[in-house]
Amino acid sequence: MKNRLRELREKKGLTQEELARALGVTRQTIIAIEKGKYDPSLKLAFRIARFFGVKIEDVFIYDGE
Repeated sequence: MKNRLRELREKKGLTQEELARALGVTRQTIIAIEKGKYDPSLKLAFRIARFFGVKIEDVFIYDGE
């Protein structure tokens, strides 16, 4: 699944560490999500969308796989 996490994070001027702390996850988790190596749980995906004030579909793009 593709995502716009890095783009949204950078727009807010946040580091990976700052975002991780705000979401209650590790920096490694943020790195893995941004690189597309890890798909977050549905609960975390909703937390991310809520944090940025957008719909979940605005963060994560299903690529049909």
